Amino acid sequence: MTRMRSFLVLGLVTSLAACATNPVTGERQLALVSEGQEIEIGRQVAAGAEQQLGLVDDDALQAYVQRLGTQLAEASERPDLPWSFRVVDDPTPNAFAAPGGFIFITRGLLALLRNEAELVSILGHEIGHVTARHSVAMMSRAQLAQLGLGIGSIISPTVAQFGDLAAGGLQLLFLRYGRDAERQADDLGYRYALEQGYDVREMPNVFAALQQSAELAGQSQVPSWLATHPYPEERIARIKRQLVDLPAVVEPRRIGEDDYMARIDGLAYGENPRNGYFEANRFLHPDLAFQLDFPRDWRTQNLAQAVVAGSPREDALIQLMLVPGTPEEAANRFFVQEGLTAGRVRSQGINGLPAIVGAFQAQTEQAQLAGVATFVALEGRTYRILGYSPAPRFAGYESTFRAVGTSFARLTNVEALARQPRRLSVVRVPREVTLSEFDRRNPSAIPVEELALINQLAGPQAVMPAGFHAKRIIGH
Repeated sequence: MTRMRSFLVLGLVTSLAACATNPVTGERQLALVSEGQEIEIGRQVAAGAEQQLGLVDDDALQAYVQRLGTQLAEASERPDLPWSFRVVDDPTPNAFAAPGGFIFITRGLLALLRNEAELVSILGHEIGHVTARHSVAMMSRAQLAQLGLGIGSIISPTVAQFGDLAAGGLQLLFLRYGRDAERQADDLGYRYALEQGYDVREMPNVFAALQQSAELAGQSQVPSWLATHPYPEERIARIKRQLVDLPAVVEPRRIGEDDYMARIDGLAYGENPRNGYFEANRFLHPDLAFQLDFPRDWRTQNLAQAVVAGSPREDALIQLMLVPGTPEEAANRFFVQEGLTAGRVRSQGINGLPAIVGAFQAQTEQAQLAGVATFVALEGRTYRILGYSPAPRFAGYESTFRAVGTSFARLTNVEALARQPRRLSVVRVPREVTLSEFDRRNPSAIPVEELALINQLAGPQAVMPAGFHAKRIIGH
């Protein structure tokens, strides 16, 4: 009976896969996810990305990127998807596509580009992932693999013991596109840009800039491009082979440098301190006017909705975030959660601010946790500082959790409160000049090697011709 059920399920999977056709290639494609499901998944992923990363607060720039992306997408194989193109407030050079047509590009990547043709080639690449249903195929393979585990679990109790563990590994296995999918997305991006009249000869500049960025960052700040995409040299060579057959045209193809430079002039560069920033282990937030001290040597990350810190041994976590209501209301909601047992909870003052602090234990599917929750009020807002670890290790971390909570204080340092982000400034050079000479006359807030990167120049002695749009970084 169980074996018959296995064959029936496998037969159903096979029939579903046989009905799917790739809209780009016209070939059969494994697709256990319908278009409606793809769009709904994409909406959820996009909402999470916007919440975690935040969007650049520039309506004109957002509308510009949306217009360019829509122009490409509406001429693609899937024009009826709810296409969305957003610039996220992240300094790392990257771009990514959620299923169903939700495309994101970081302001860090915009800072590397020089013109509209380069931007369009990136948007076209991400559109290609969606039109070719790469994420759908990826999710379908993961579903099929997990289904296979389920069948194996029915047949063999030994397999059942490791089913959940194996399924988790498979989710990681299918987390990224394969290199063949990336190559196909490159080809589609090339075609989409060309069909809209853009000069695709600008496309190799993007790969070269990403390669230079990786080298300058020690390959640590751009892991997604290095890990999931073909090597930049290969991508440049492939595009150049296609450029050999580029047909001649009467009218010049669009580059759009003037329009692009006008849109990114004034864009925040690097970390934006108005969103909060670290000085050593101290986190300061100028707009919300508070500071908090995290443990030294803990790994920290400032997200759009939370600030988190992980212990060196990866067995404890501290999280800071805003929560609704007063400290009393927020504490009441927290400590009465199902599965959570509250310890001693009391009101106290923290650096002149009203607060509630309490210990707790919580039972999860994986382990029993123990921690300290601190709720503190400042300027009508309530902040929750949550520190927790596995219960057996809580005794070693309790004093640390409490110390972090009691370090919360009003930010009063005038310089910290006034701190502004560095910004990209575009200057048109009046005459031929080397980059190093330009930097001497127009000092930037970044090293000259980094200045060469954002200007797509080979180095400090590279020559900028008269009329060149030179980028510089101003601010502290």
